[in-house]
Amino acid sequence: MKIKQLVIPGVILALLILYVSTTYNSIVKKEEKMKQDWSEVQNTYQRRLDLIPNLVSIVKGVSDFESNVLQQIAETRSKAAGIFSEKEIDAGNYVRQKQIQDSLATITNRLILVMENYPDLKGTKAYAALQTQLEGTERRIKVARKDFNESVFHYNQLVKKFPSTLVARLFGFRPKQGFESDTGAEKSVEIKFN
Repeated sequence: MKIKQLVIPGVILALLILYVSTTYNSIVKKEEKMKQDWSEVQNTYQRRLDLIPNLVSIVKGVSDFESNVLQQIAETRSKAAGIFSEKEIDAGNYVRQKQIQDSLATITNRLILVMENYPDLKGTKAYAALQTQLEGTERRIKVARKDFNESVFHYNQLVKKFPSTLVARLFGFRPKQGFESDTGAEKSVEIKFN
């Protein structure tokens, strides 16, 4: 009789341990996917940062261009590069990165608009190749942000749903925030060639 009394609590304890460990591993997997997608967002931002000096060099080489726009691009790019040290996944870092990246895109768009007045520049192979790369990078940024937001969604679902929320709280997992559009904004600023 005593063995039966011990078996039932033992089975319940084993099932509980199995559930907790499985849920914990699922949360860790989703969190790691979210971190991987965040790294991809930063990679695409870095790609943009790496391409912009090439654009500036092409403009400097072909035209007599107003230097204050080039200086603004250099300063904003430097600020944007400094943000990459903030690897923590939190809403404040998203907002700072989005703001500086949007500023960089806006200033670069001003450069592109002025460049439209230089037909010799638009006809160069270097400019055309760079234009293609920058346009591709803008698409990559959109996809990376979307993928990151999906990862945050799936992670948050697991962390917030009952009963997995009990395991999440037990081990200190908290919901995260993804990219959100600004109030009234249709989309983020992107570099566009006319």
